[in-house]
Amino acid sequence: MTKRKASKQPLEAETHETGNESIVLAKAADPSNIVIFGATGDLTKRKLIPSLIRMLDCGLVHKDSRIIGLVNKRSKEEWIQILFDGLVEIDHAIIKSPKKWKAFTEKLILVPGDLNRDKSYSLLAEAILPLGNCKQKNAMFYCAIPPAWYGKVAQGLGKAGLVSEAEGYRRIVIEKPFGMNLETSLALNAELQAVFNENQIYRIDHYLGKESVQNLLVYRFANGIMEPLWNRNYIDNIQINVSETLGIEYRAQYYEKAGALRDMIQSHLMQVMTLVAMEPPVEFTEDAVRDEKIKVLRAVRRFKPEDIDSLTVAAQYAKGVIRGEIKPAYVAEEGVSPDSVTETFAAVRFQIDNWRWQGVPFILTSGKRLPCRMSEVIIRFKKPPFNLFNEHASLPTSNALIFRLQPDSGIVLRINAKKPGQTTDNEVMEMHAPYANTDAVADAYEVLMHDVLTGDGTLFSRADEVNESWAIIEPILNAWKNRVSIDRYPAGSCEITAMDKLTKDCLCGWYQPGQDQSNEE
Repeated sequence: MTKRKASKQPLEAETHETGNESIVLAKAADPSNIVIFGATGDLTKRKLIPSLIRMLDCGLVHKDSRIIGLVNKRSKEEWIQILFDGLVEIDHAIIKSPKKWKAFTEKLILVPGDLNRDKSYSLLAEAILPLGNCKQKNAMFYCAIPPAWYGKVAQGLGKAGLVSEAEGYRRIVIEKPFGMNLETSLALNAELQAVFNENQIYRIDHYLGKESVQNLLVYRFANGIMEPLWNRNYIDNIQINVSETLGIEYRAQYYEKAGALRDMIQSHLMQVMTLVAMEPPVEFTEDAVRDEKIKVLRAVRRFKPEDIDSLTVAAQYAKGVIRGEIKPAYVAEEGVSPDSVTETFAAVRFQIDNWRWQGVPFILTSGKRLPCRMSEVIIRFKKPPFNLFNEHASLPTSNALIFRLQPDSGIVLRINAKKPGQTTDNEVMEMHAPYANTDAVADAYEVLMHDVLTGDGTLFSRADEVNESWAIIEPILNAWKNRVSIDRYPAGSCEITAMDKLTKDCLCGWYQPGQDQSNEE
């Protein structure tokens, strides 16, 4: 697991066994009071508690740490049962060992109260104790709650004296969405920064916690063969695609307000774009990396209202078939209005106006109910200026370097080679370099929570990054908000005709998920 430089003090490394694999992990420097707001919620049950259990087992969370939940109108026994039931649903191993489960529950501390009452935060302050030999009252506040409550929680913590770091670090973690547009993003950041310093705020994006996403930086800056080719002289276009076979599941209330543009492109994919396009940082520290990312965002060409139609695509899935199973249209999903024009597929063509990338289109796409689940970064290289072979035919495909983020993380290099036999005809050859056995890779939430505990903000968004990304997307949101109709594509297909226009001048066009890309022409 990749570790970044988090502080001047090196962390103690330790090796742990994971199945048949041995992985090197870094231990959290100090024990912490891990406070969860929304301690009975879905995120806590599905992600936070399973991750904390594994982190304790691996040594990523100090053994003297405590997990504190602010819980309203429930006893500790009821809270523990809720967490147990959540682990049953995902078939977590710890519930099959009464001894291990009991040891874990002894770390759980319940603080009664609700988010609206100042008294609840006072009780929380009393529950935060000095831990371990360091005797520091370190605390991480994880907001596993709807974004509307972030400001209220920050104010409550401030009133209770839980922000000062005189007795130990205090760090607050918030989940996306970080606002729903530029105005709300600015307001949210102002609310948080009125109480916390920016270096105490961790805006968590689980996508950046994926091992394969982090490894993009290593692929780029630890290999000398990449840098000479990584510019407009050799690259024709770059596409960053995320496709899902799932629909909106239980998220209709959120998705109807968000859509694919807000849900995926403004946050996850634009962050990946900055990692692909950024210049080498002067050092591998959080500020140096984030400074280069913000430079990319500031270089993104702003969208003019008259160009929105030609530079963006919005579509919504209709009824279709995926793997032999009929899937309903988006408008037939529970909680969705039959007249909804919310996009379930979005694509945006970005232009980065700097010396490295001038003229190279960055095509970002994300969609639900597509033929396969796949996340990839596709670097398409220009064709050679003269084709020495196949005098009367073009080369079968452009060279491409594909960073596969999921499900099978690794690198694919696509090049042309001679067909076997008495011929000079070409065919496509692919070289695959799988990254890692996924059993040996930590979950994204484990990586990110460990980074919070060690004070490493490299994989978290700074306020200026969030605001800049919203400023870029704002003209698209304004253009789309008054639409009365939307193009549709059958579930399980890539029949989105507007993508042909969006990528018409890109070598080989749109890199469609689920298509046999070796047959590109």
